[in-house]
Amino acid sequence: MTSFKNILSGTNIRAGKSVLFVLCLVPLCWIAWDAFDGNLGANPVEEMTHRTGDWVLRFLLMTLAITPLRHIFKWSELVHLRRMLGLFVFFYVCLHFLVYIVFDHFFDLNDIVEDIIKRPYITVGFSAFILLIPLVITSTNKMMKRLGRNWKKLHQLVYVIATLGILHFLWQVKADVFEPFVYGGILLVLLAYRAWKDAQLRLKKLKKTQMKAHDIIENKVLDS
Repeated sequence: MTSFKNILSGTNIRAGKSVLFVLCLVPLCWIAWDAFDGNLGANPVEEMTHRTGDWVLRFLLMTLAITPLRHIFKWSELVHLRRMLGLFVFFYVCLHFLVYIVFDHFFDLNDIVEDIIKRPYITVGFSAFILLIPLVITSTNKMMKRLGRNWKKLHQLVYVIATLGILHFLWQVKADVFEPFVYGGILLVLLAYRAWKDAQLRLKKLKKTQMKAHDIIENKVLDS
């Protein structure tokens, strides 16, 4: 960890991003190699759908874990990796959706729309995909400046998206619920940490307000 921390420090941030970019492409290369080598099992389409979906959730949880890891390990440079991880979430969502459109429904738009409406887990997954689009569009520095405080409010949607993604997975597998429960447990821990940090910030603000009020009252008493 120390060596990678050094990579992300100072002028080596670009090198750290390059390393992360290559690592994020490994799952895709792995799927592509297994497809080429015929190692995707009896139902290759289902296997590709599951694998791309798994990596969507993994990258999403890694993205959400950036802030807690920054605070816990005092590693502020990690913030430079968050945007790239977030964009790879969208990249693997697009691959997941592409497999569904191309290999599962063969571009049959009517069949796809009917599937989205009638099957709840597809509805939930598609909703998560739609909600992710504005986050990708507003992920640039220019959009952060333009939206100001509203940017943070908008990007809190990521927790809703993560919840919908896990529900999509849970309702799809039905019987073997171990993996979606693991993802759900990780998300709950991340949400609990965020709630705790938010409560700490509110408490600090309250203390500052009380101290200011105390100082004002004290000054008025002294002046009188």
